[in-house]
Amino acid sequence: MPFFLAAALCSVLVSVLLKLARRLDIDVGQAIAWNYVVAAAASALVFAPASSALHAAAGAWPALVGLGLLLPTIFLALAGSVRHAGIVRSEVAQRLSLLISLIAAFVLFGEPLSAAKSWGMAAGLAALAGLMWRPARGDATSGGAGGWIYPLLVFLGFGVIDVLFKRVASAGVPLGAALLAMFVLALLVSCVLQGWRLARGAARLGVRSLTAGLLLGLLNFGNILFYLRAHQALPGQPALVFAGMNLGVVALGALAGMVVFRERLSRINLAGLGLAVLAIALLAQG
Repeated sequence: MPFFLAAALCSVLVSVLLKLARRLDIDVGQAIAWNYVVAAAASALVFAPASSALHAAAGAWPALVGLGLLLPTIFLALAGSVRHAGIVRSEVAQRLSLLISLIAAFVLFGEPLSAAKSWGMAAGLAALAGLMWRPARGDATSGGAGGWIYPLLVFLGFGVIDVLFKRVASAGVPLGAALLAMFVLALLVSCVLQGWRLARGAARLGVRSLTAGLLLGLLNFGNILFYLRAHQALPGQPALVFAGMNLGVVALGALAGMVVFRERLSRINLAGLGLAVLAIALLAQG
């Protein structure tokens, strides 16, 4: 239990840091770029992957390149979602993105569809609709179009990332080598994006953004590491780890969003939050 709680805490603290970025004068784009420096270095130190593993799995490179392109851009979408829609909606949208990978598992990988998974997917889609709902235009709590566009991008983006990661895993690439490759590629993409911004005078290098990026990288990698450790500690109970991690993120995200940052959710949003919990429980059972 301590491992998946630590993983959930790291995930929510990423959103908290992104929520505070504007208030602390942190350039999110720069912080995300520095984050991948830490994540890549930590992957190399902790997993010490052999480069031969990547050379032997040439078929995995299209998916790895896709991950390198998507990771930094979806991270920016997550930052926009936290800013416009809040931590609660953003975290739940990220958790519900597993619905896309489940659909891909049935369509692309031939996995059988159980009754529990069917009901879980239905509850998850209903939860997503409830969370995306916003008050009538002009309400101060609506968050504008960004209040639903950014969470939807988070949902779609993280779902596609999960599918690509399954492609990499099915190609036989060890986890450590896959993480290092995609973090290095994401770093290169982030450097290109930030170099373009610096050249246009749209951004300036700052110590605060560097510090935030280093912390973001530690949290990002900590989320992955603790989740893996939870699976190692409970090798025969993957459903428990899955449910514990995702329910922990939803619970801590709701606590941080509604209690700490005073995010307001409508009754429909709260119903969507409840359905998300139900969906995760059903999917874990399935």
